[in-house]
Amino acid sequence: MPIDVDTRRLTPPSDHPFKRLLRYAGPHKKRIWAAASASVLNKIFDLAPPALIGAAIDVVVKKEDSLLAGLGIVDVTHQLIVLALLTVVVWGLESAFQYLQEWLWRNLAQTIEHELRQDAYSHIQNLEMAYFHEQSTGGLMAILNDDINQLERFLDTGADDILQVATTAVVIVTTFFILAPQVAWMAMLPVPLIIWGSFKFQRMLAPRYARVREQVSSLNTQLANNLSGIATIKAFATEDYERARIAAESEAYRQANRHAIRLSAAFSPLIRMAIVLGFAATLVYGGMMALEGTLAVGVYSVLVFLTQRLLWPLTRLGKTFDLYQRAMASTRRVLNLLATPISIVSGETPLRKEEVRGELVFDKVGFAYPDRDPILHDFNLRIAAGSTLGVVGATGAGKSTLINLLMRFFEPQQGRVLLDGKPLSELRTEDLRRAVGLVSQQSFLFHGSVRENIAYGSFETSDARILEAARQAEAHPFIQALPRAYDTLVGERGETLSGGQKQRVSIARAVLRDPRVLILDEATSAVDNATEAAIQRSMDRLAKDRTMIIIAHRLSTVRAADRIIVMDRGRIIESGTHEELVARGGEYASLWAIQTGGALAAAE
Repeated sequence: MPIDVDTRRLTPPSDHPFKRLLRYAGPHKKRIWAAASASVLNKIFDLAPPALIGAAIDVVVKKEDSLLAGLGIVDVTHQLIVLALLTVVVWGLESAFQYLQEWLWRNLAQTIEHELRQDAYSHIQNLEMAYFHEQSTGGLMAILNDDINQLERFLDTGADDILQVATTAVVIVTTFFILAPQVAWMAMLPVPLIIWGSFKFQRMLAPRYARVREQVSSLNTQLANNLSGIATIKAFATEDYERARIAAESEAYRQANRHAIRLSAAFSPLIRMAIVLGFAATLVYGGMMALEGTLAVGVYSVLVFLTQRLLWPLTRLGKTFDLYQRAMASTRRVLNLLATPISIVSGETPLRKEEVRGELVFDKVGFAYPDRDPILHDFNLRIAAGSTLGVVGATGAGKSTLINLLMRFFEPQQGRVLLDGKPLSELRTEDLRRAVGLVSQQSFLFHGSVRENIAYGSFETSDARILEAARQAEAHPFIQALPRAYDTLVGERGETLSGGQKQRVSIARAVLRDPRVLILDEATSAVDNATEAAIQRSMDRLAKDRTMIIIAHRLSTVRAADRIIVMDRGRIIESGTHEELVARGGEYASLWAIQTGGALAAAE
């Protein structure tokens, strides 16, 4: 069932998480009502046996003067048979509605859990890259997995428990005041105390379980970091240090839980002592009335049974509220994530890849990363369609910022970036990113085969096109040498391949999409000379009929570019061909001399 995610995301984060959850679950109102109705009917039929037992006692004691006899069934044997048949029917209906309520609630829980996780993940994908710089992978994983699972556990059992307790209270209190109002008030004495105590405990538990969820996030963050950096941990022999850090995080999580458990565990014993007062009062006072003859023995039996059926289930409220508070703490985190505003909104103008020429313009662009000084100020650059631009400069000069703005990972605070004269903000983001291919310095490969990684983003492509893309990227020879060639599994993050092999697979992946603009961000920074030469050959082939931007520290990578710019602190300080820049004797010439040994030779 489709969900209107956008309207739900407008929910003010200040609202109570339960209200926000109800609004989120709005499309499932019919299923919620069906599940709630099954829970209520199941409890009504579950409460019927004490009435049947009371009727049976009434038959045995009063015989032809019993209540059933007054209904026209005079024979005692027939009365007992009728009660037996009613018992079978009641138990059958109770079983049927129990099946329905479990089936409905559990499937509803699974559905909402599935949709909430899908919506949360989809929302995360639409957030700008700045959000991921501020958040940890482990923290987001805690929300997508553990927090949503906590909500599913509550919907699975907790919601049904609350409904059944409420139904029990309504049915039994009504029955008490109909059958014996003079006893009813004594049985109900503990109920206000129980209700007050339940809400008091709930308010006290809420901040404790919020702390538990924070500690889960912190622990998951540390675990994710350590598993990602396991090679560094081993290389620096810091296993004991990291083991101690994980132990500290786990201990903090344990202590947060102990703080919550200390309070939640006290709920049931305290409620039980309040309950026993009402039960004892009913037992003694009702029994005295039965002995005096002012209360029928059958009615007394029903009252004793019903008092127990009302009061003892209330002890389960401790576990139910415990589950509820865990779920609400998790729900608040999930729904706050969904309420995070999306700052980079896709434009509405469609962009056909085959019609893209590839002219790029930075027009008076100003940009600063969050909480940092501006890195680009009044920046202007034009890249002609079909040309190759080399970008060089020191770390922090703003080279990668150009890529972030071209891919719309970030938005400029001033000015515009244009593709073929159209502002990127007006184009459909999906179309833009299909027209622009990116091979980054850290080539990310997914767990799967080489074939699947090359075809990523072009899932319907043919094997012939995959092979051709690999050949263009100079990847085909080494892939053929792998144990299972294109079907070889690369492992998580491509760990079974070398850095150069991963780069060439990434280039093949970009080539397969046939982008009109291809960006290579430090594609040769961590490869040997032979691999660099192979990548350079592939770049020479790829430069035909497309715009290319090559960011590199190695000047040999950009030597053949139509134009090279040198950046420093967000400004272009030099621009020209390789030969022009070397002849000029400026910053580029100095870098070239250092990288080729010219400066050393001159000194000698």
